[in-house]
Amino acid sequence: MQPATPPLEQSTEHHGQIVFSRSTDESGQTTTTAGPAATKSNGQPVTAPVATDDERRAVTFSSLDLDVRLRLDEHQIAVRAVVNVRNDSASSLAHIALQISSTLVWERILIAGRETPFTVATLNSDVDHTGQLHEAAVTLAQPLAPGATIQLDVTYSGAIELNARRLTTIGAPDETAFHSDWDRIGVDFTGLRGFGNVVWYPACSVPVILGDGARVFDEMGEHKLRMSGVRFRLHLAAEFPHGQPPSVALINGHLVPLAITDTQTAGEEVSGVATASLENVTLGFEAPSIFLAARTLKHAVDAEFFALPADEASVEDWAASAAAVMPFLQGWLGEKPRSRLAVLDLPDPEDAPFETGSMLATPIHQGTPEELDGVLAHSLAHAFLSAAAGSRPAWLDEGEANFIETLWVEHENGRKKALEMLESGRAALALEEPSSPGESPGQPLAHATSPVYYREKAAYVFWMLRDLAGDATLSAALRAGVASAANPSTDKSPTADFKKLIEGAPGQRDLSWFFADWVDADKGLPDISVGTVFVAPTQADNSLVTVNLANSGYASAEVPVTLSTSQTSITQRVFIPGRGKAVQRILIQGRPTQVQANDGTVPETEASVHIKTLGDAESGSSTNQSTPQ
Repeated sequence: MQPATPPLEQSTEHHGQIVFSRSTDESGQTTTTAGPAATKSNGQPVTAPVATDDERRAVTFSSLDLDVRLRLDEHQIAVRAVVNVRNDSASSLAHIALQISSTLVWERILIAGRETPFTVATLNSDVDHTGQLHEAAVTLAQPLAPGATIQLDVTYSGAIELNARRLTTIGAPDETAFHSDWDRIGVDFTGLRGFGNVVWYPACSVPVILGDGARVFDEMGEHKLRMSGVRFRLHLAAEFPHGQPPSVALINGHLVPLAITDTQTAGEEVSGVATASLENVTLGFEAPSIFLAARTLKHAVDAEFFALPADEASVEDWAASAAAVMPFLQGWLGEKPRSRLAVLDLPDPEDAPFETGSMLATPIHQGTPEELDGVLAHSLAHAFLSAAAGSRPAWLDEGEANFIETLWVEHENGRKKALEMLESGRAALALEEPSSPGESPGQPLAHATSPVYYREKAAYVFWMLRDLAGDATLSAALRAGVASAANPSTDKSPTADFKKLIEGAPGQRDLSWFFADWVDADKGLPDISVGTVFVAPTQADNSLVTVNLANSGYASAEVPVTLSTSQTSITQRVFIPGRGKAVQRILIQGRPTQVQANDGTVPETEASVHIKTLGDAESGSSTNQSTPQ
């Protein structure tokens, strides 16, 4: 746990407005209205947090109901949130802690309709762009029993402007930092990406800082996993200067209707109001987000582009790439995307892209087909998957989109380029994987929270399944998997359903070993080596070659083994068990000159290509190469 520190450049006094009043009538209907009444925070500032890390880990959200008001020209946000939380620990909870960005101020917390005292501590945590969080902790009159739930009605407000303090603090150049942390509220553009970028809604997390390994990214993944299944509602009202309305609203990556009230006869001092809602959805592996912008809409095939005036001419390049990749995607994922891709132009050409669901926020710049096709293959794959994403684990969503992108690279530039793209993420994966299952449980794909698992490793898993099961079987499983995820079976997980689709294909061999080692559990990566190679001449200039292979890793693997002569080559697939050995005999015409084990499709600890050069002796010299040949 990080120590609490005083807020940076922030007064402890708050004079914000309470802009929401909620009442419930006799029939149980809830009414929320805006009002000018001002209330000072009744939270007690403390120098050390009241809640412990164990208490933070115990809190799981079951529903999140948000009324959000923005004042775009003042960069202000005010939120009234009704949250239901559950104690998922084995012990009773004495405290409930909720966190928001350090530029926001807790105003009040109600439990059972009564105002409840709470403390407010400032935590160092880089899940927010300021590098700090304001944590409100309630001491419960009655400890919350394991499995029990409690509802809190909370109000808070403040400003969200450009802030890259967490990155500049660790030495990032200002320009780089602000192009990464571009979240803010503004008239022309509002982008609030949520936990991991700016914590604009109540959250509960263990404080983490950049530079402490991958803990920030792991905590971001843990948060998304814990938000999966949360019932979510958001009503948004944004005040804008007269004559400057936003034209597009996206909530959690979904395009939502935007209602504009802006009386033409009103004076300049009268604000217009834009409203939008997302009602009663179930969150998937995602951080809730809000985007609101003034952009020009350009239609394309299965995509909508929301561009700045300076970038409207570039939309033609993007639309052409979308049209180019669509037939390829249809061959793998089905006839029609389940939602239209929304591409939102970011304010600066150097801003870092961001995606959630079927939305891509990115600078819409001019680009070559090679530059844009891969981006759109990935993003349009999410559009195919988006209807089912809420019920699917990340590896079946983000991993699948990564896989499709590498397939497109193969389609356009050949297998070598696609394997080089896979290899670019292998080193990071090897660093995170446990060296043995006994040392660490790692991250089984069905519950993976780290991007290196649910993106990089998952893409490898799809490539291996492609070689093991064939294109037709895998493509059919991908299409059927998305359809079945919309109505998941009551007794199976999406991962189990996908496994059943693969193994149930006509003529499919038993792949239970693969799912056991690569999906259901995390046994680390294999570590293949080529041992002795014996060459026995036979009749008609043929050679019978015996290749000894070993796997010092704990995950079993089936790898391609290629034997080459100066005129020809033969490839056979060889299963090598974890912590085991295999012997393969290959008959080939001519004198063999080289043996290669693995071609980069199976990720390994040290290298994913192993080449042994054969001389006149029975066994020759060997080399391990990490770049596919």
